[in-house]
Amino acid sequence: MDRGQVSGSVSGSWQGTVLVLASAFAFSTAGLFTRLVQTDVWTMLLWRGLFGGLLIAAYVVWRDGAGTLAAILRIRRPGLLAAGCSTAATICFINALRETSVADVLVINATAPFITAAMVWAWTGARERRTTLLASGMALVGVVVMVVPTFGTGRLLGNLLAFAMTVLISGMMVVMRHYRHVDMLPAASLSAFLCAAVVWPWASPLTVTGADFGWLVLFGTTQFGLGQLLLTIGLRSVSATRSALIGSLEVPLAPAIVWVVLGEVPAVMTGVGGAIVLGAVCWDLFAAQYGAQRRDGACQATN
Repeated sequence: MDRGQVSGSVSGSWQGTVLVLASAFAFSTAGLFTRLVQTDVWTMLLWRGLFGGLLIAAYVVWRDGAGTLAAILRIRRPGLLAAGCSTAATICFINALRETSVADVLVINATAPFITAAMVWAWTGARERRTTLLASGMALVGVVVMVVPTFGTGRLLGNLLAFAMTVLISGMMVVMRHYRHVDMLPAASLSAFLCAAVVWPWASPLTVTGADFGWLVLFGTTQFGLGQLLLTIGLRSVSATRSALIGSLEVPLAPAIVWVVLGEVPAVMTGVGGAIVLGAVCWDLFAAQYGAQRRDGACQATN
């Protein structure tokens, strides 16, 4: 590999990392929007899925124009599998929150990097970098610190659903990463529409007020649609395990955003745990950059 190839690979990896980081920030605004919208959860999820799917679909149409239909048909089985995992994860997530505590759901979901790494190893034999796995362990500790007052108060069924959700999300990222030569954006749009269809029987979409409708448009487009779009593109150049680790930033970012916008001061342990998660992700990012620089230097030395 020549120097140009190495530099291009590193540049692409960092562009993907920035996109995944931006997706984590977008996803973390969910807590803010759920406080701003005064409607039931089913109606909220219905409009969120519709507007999120429309945003991604609009991007695909803008990008591909007359080739949109061909782009949709090219997703084939990998895209349908990724969309199915995403939709099933949403179903499990909704029911997990009804059956167990939020703290248990967060901690179980924080194991996603390890589950993802195990899936990648079982499927392809590839092993994740040791620093990423260690950083994932640190992030898990940080999440536990954040929710320690209420962790362990949930019920078995809800915890099993949360675990199923985590496995499905990990599976979605592994599929998207493994089939990165396949354009997964149409699949991401499909999964958003499927999420809306799943909650339709329990939703009351016509009861939404004008003010809430405006917030729902922003909720669907910025939190769900933009977050999913950025993650899907970022996964083309960032490993599924690292993407899952970066995604753990959603946990500390969510209360921080609510604090900044609405003035809800988080608990001290939330700040401590959030700092641990942030430190873990930053450590992995800097370790990846240092490793890339070392490889670049070694490549130059051999040329």
